[in-house]
Parts: sequence; structure tokens; C-alpha cells
Amino acid sequence: MKLGMLINTAKHVDDIVGICRAALARNHQVSIFAMDEGARLLENAAFVSLAELQGVSMSVCDHSAKMIGANTEGLSPKIVRASQLNNAMMNHSADRVIVL
Repeated sequence: MKLGMLINTAKHVDDIVGICRAALARNHQVSIFAMDEGARLLENAAFVSLAELQGVSMSVCDHSAKMIGANTEGLSPKIVRASQLNNAMMNHSADRVIVL
């Protein structure tokens, strides 16, 4: 199964990490797309470390990150600076999508 996670707030980082790790433990793939206030999580070490896990793909809305002034310097190349097209592609390919 492929789980999509649309992150549009910066409030639930512990839940995001927990859900992602639980899905990976069940051999699911996880696709994460951060946008709006969720782009602030690019400054959270626990959140950005998820991109390094096998089975996780992560992208962030570049426009959102710029609009809120999120620090994108030094991000892992595994975190794709993207557009809403990536959000649409995640929604299309995921079996389930949750929004936090």
C-alpha cells in the first residue's frame, strides 16, 4: 500500500513521524507533501529525517516555503522542492491520503 501524507500545518510532527514509521514497519510506501504552514517543518530535524528512510519520498511546495520564509538551506537532496503538481501526483498514486 502507498500512503500519502499532505502536511499543511506545523502542529503534528510527532504524529507525522509516528504514522510514517508505523506504515514503514508494515512495508508500506509513504509519500509526504508539505505545503502552507507545513513547510515550516523543514526546520524540524525529526520531520526532515523521514526523507532519509527507505520507502519514503518527500516533497515541499517551493512557493509555500518561500511565502512563509521557511529555511530551505542545506536540505537533503531527497527532499524535492516542488509545485502543486507533485501534490496532485501524490494524491493520484496513493491508496490512502491523510491530511495533518
